[in-house]
Amino acid sequence: MSPGRGEIVTSACPPARLPKGEVAVVRTLYSAVSRGTESLVFQGRVPVSQYEAMRAPFQEGDFPGPVKYGYLNVGRVEAGPAELVGKAVFSLYPHQTRFHVPAGALTAVPDAVPPERAVLAGTVETALTALWDAPPRIGDRIAVVGAGMVGCSVAAVLARFPGLRVQLVDVDPGRAAVATGLGVSFADPAQASDDCDLVFHASATQAGLRRSLELLAPEGSVVDLSWYGDRPVTLPLGEFFHSRRLSLRSSQVGAIPPEQRGRHTVADRLGLALDLLRDPVFDLLVTGESDFDELPDVMAEIASGKLPGLCQRIRYGTS
Repeated sequence: MSPGRGEIVTSACPPARLPKGEVAVVRTLYSAVSRGTESLVFQGRVPVSQYEAMRAPFQEGDFPGPVKYGYLNVGRVEAGPAELVGKAVFSLYPHQTRFHVPAGALTAVPDAVPPERAVLAGTVETALTALWDAPPRIGDRIAVVGAGMVGCSVAAVLARFPGLRVQLVDVDPGRAAVATGLGVSFADPAQASDDCDLVFHASATQAGLRRSLELLAPEGSVVDLSWYGDRPVTLPLGEFFHSRRLSLRSSQVGAIPPEQRGRHTVADRLGLALDLLRDPVFDLLVTGESDFDELPDVMAEIASGKLPGLCQRIRYGTS
């Protein structure tokens, strides 16, 4: 299939390859589209050098495509270990109505977290990783540049910290209402405060990353959560970057930051993300919902920019 096109394929669930009790059958309740990464995958824009690194845990097919892709799935266990049967679970499984999966790949959704909100677990997990990469300090002046799913998740978690000044920065003035709901201030990039100790960049644009550097006070740091796919990025490193002794580092959810590896596992981190989702404020991040059979057209509209918003939730019509 050519880039920019999708279709729903009917196939039988493959037979379980693990011993009985180690595999679960899950029927999907909701999934969600990770707008940035899935749009680049949908458009065939994964760099050849990143084909292996960007594989989703349960991806089928190879880049550039066709591939079955996705990693924000909440379903209900129909069969498997007794402690999971009937439970709502989160997994890094693509958009699919029903599937077999190793039971160890499932995380039970807390009873206090609605399944429809739990699809945000992977995005909140990304935000937690970024905050572990550059822990905020009491009194820090912080900007989050890019009010998409990831940026808003970072802002939502930062809003829980005492003594911080947190500003959400975006070119879309409509995101001001989201910022208010999350409990942080909002600014257009041109008006954003430029004395930041720490900036989290999540706009996935060259302009956003350049502005993030400009917002730093001397000795400040930018943590870049964006993935640019095959797009080159040019930065003004010949200007104030060295004289201000600025830092730029990447953050990626694929691994636990070194400072946390002795205390936290990947399972711990996902469990913490789900626990944070007890807070209904995260419902602000879900701005659209579609039926599963609409997904090919919805994905094309998201990738082309015709369907803006934050999290686009996919509904499967099951209970």
